[in-house]
Amino acid sequence: MLETILNNIPQREPFLFIENIVVRSENSITTSKKLTGEEDFFRGHFPGRPVFPGVLMCEAVFQTGALLMALRGEAAGNSKTALVTRIQSTKFKNMAKPGDLLLITVDFVEMLANAAFMKGKITSAGKTIMTIEFAATLIENGEV
Repeated sequence: MLETILNNIPQREPFLFIENIVVRSENSITTSKKLTGEEDFFRGHFPGRPVFPGVLMCEAVFQTGALLMALRGEAAGNSKTALVTRIQSTKFKNMAKPGDLLLITVDFVEMLANAAFMKGKITSAGKTIMTIEFAATLIENGEV
């Protein structure tokens, strides 16, 4: 499944925050990320009590949303890239720590012109870690 991810979104290590596709339908996708504790950001956030940074949780959701858009055909042929244009209603409800298996779910809400509106959620061990609503716009790859 990692090959499908790499074939459909431009992010690469060390800035790739999704590893597997768990389940997918036309308007929803769930990916996963296992936090090993070896990730470099844990060394400084926070030493002795490592926590997955909230901004990187958002990025994991955005990458999952970009993957959903690509697999739905909005970015067909990899000629377009999804860029986030709006973030709203973000709520952090629990912390994500080394050892956690994150499930990242994005639901497609609607497409208006070239903007996709989506809702995302990260859970681990049945607990909601964060929720977010966001929009992404498709741009031609030469514009990035």
